[in-house]
Amino acid sequence: MAAIRSKIAGRYDVEAETEVLGWFKQLLNLSIEPGMRNVEKALRNGQDLVKLAKEVQKGTPNCPAKAKKMSLKANTLSAPFKQMENIQTFLTFCEHYGVPKTGLFQTVDLFEGANMPQFLSCVQQLGSECQRNGFTGPVIGPKPTEKNVREFSEEQLRAGQSIIGLQAGSNKGASQSGMSMGGVRHVSDIKTDEMSKDGQGIIGLQAGSNKGASQSGMSMGGVRHVSDIKTEEMSKDSASTIGLQAGSNKGASQAGMAMGGVRHAADIKADEMSKDSASTIGLQAGSNKGASQAGMAMGGVRHAADIKTEEMSKDSASTIGLQAGSNKGASQAGMSMGGVRHAADIKSEEMSREGQSVIGLQAGSNKGASQSGMAMGGVRHVADIQAGPMDQASAGVISLQYGTTEGASQAGGARGGRRDITGQ
Repeated sequence: MAAIRSKIAGRYDVEAETEVLGWFKQLLNLSIEPGMRNVEKALRNGQDLVKLAKEVQKGTPNCPAKAKKMSLKANTLSAPFKQMENIQTFLTFCEHYGVPKTGLFQTVDLFEGANMPQFLSCVQQLGSECQRNGFTGPVIGPKPTEKNVREFSEEQLRAGQSIIGLQAGSNKGASQSGMSMGGVRHVSDIKTDEMSKDGQGIIGLQAGSNKGASQSGMSMGGVRHVSDIKTEEMSKDSASTIGLQAGSNKGASQAGMAMGGVRHAADIKADEMSKDSASTIGLQAGSNKGASQAGMAMGGVRHAADIKTEEMSKDSASTIGLQAGSNKGASQAGMSMGGVRHAADIKSEEMSREGQSVIGLQAGSNKGASQSGMAMGGVRHVADIQAGPMDQASAGVISLQYGTTEGASQAGGARGGRRDITGQ
């Protein structure tokens, strides 16, 4: 802060101080000792500034309306805020009288002596506005600027059309004779001869570097497209190499492939599943404990509508399989196959506390599962699974992915037909 104050104090102009103090002497008969701090102490209460503004207001016949309406009365109290109000009254009068806002000073600039050079400048600008507004008393400050309107004849304006202004450069040795104003010169209007043979093997530096480069045989005017570049077939040495931008080529081979085609996943053919994996269900299908697909061939789709069953045995007529919920207190006695069973028709009591903490095996278990015999690389779709008739050993077994077989029985049912539940 001290460095800033010292820098501001260095701009204090003694000649401006002499001019301002002389003006106070002429208008108010006020003698102030020279010196920055002396001027600050003498005028910091703002009373003499309000008196100066009042004298300027009285002596200006063409005083601006806002400045003329102001009631200028100094406050004689010694309270700091009252003294600062006097300074603010003087600043408001200066602004209404015509002093620009950039020429005003802040209240603390005088009251605390923060920027005395700006205070002197403001008083000088007030003297300049006095000259502009026709103040009858003595004035100070630089002479105000006035309008200087100039009119030119048509001949003078025409004569100026043949002159290039200096802002466009320098017109020494330049001539535009024969040219008329109004046209635009386009780059396409510039004609060039063919490139010399010496320059055909050189690439300009704006295009990079021409070391080892050659454009021999090319003529200016054409455009080279990437599609015009012909390449021969890939050499045998690089046939088994994948560029690093495609990943890593360790252990990879593209031998026998020609550049230009696209490999789709649909083009990958897979042989039939081996016999060892024919009886295995992958872990993604659930658990294969107690389940068997022996005798099934890959390639077909098994639909529920293909399962044929005979009438339900009397032993299982009153039993609901656990995969449908719980059969406690439920009965289907007297119902024949052929109708549709809706979940809404099944009435069940509240779940027992023992069963609330148990997750059925149909929610997933991978114990005893195996994917042996499967080859990586192809995509196995459900539609590719072909199934033959189920063998007799598994006819009475419900695999765990459908739930559990405890308490359930399908004895006497044969695979292949559609089971419908109809009411009797």
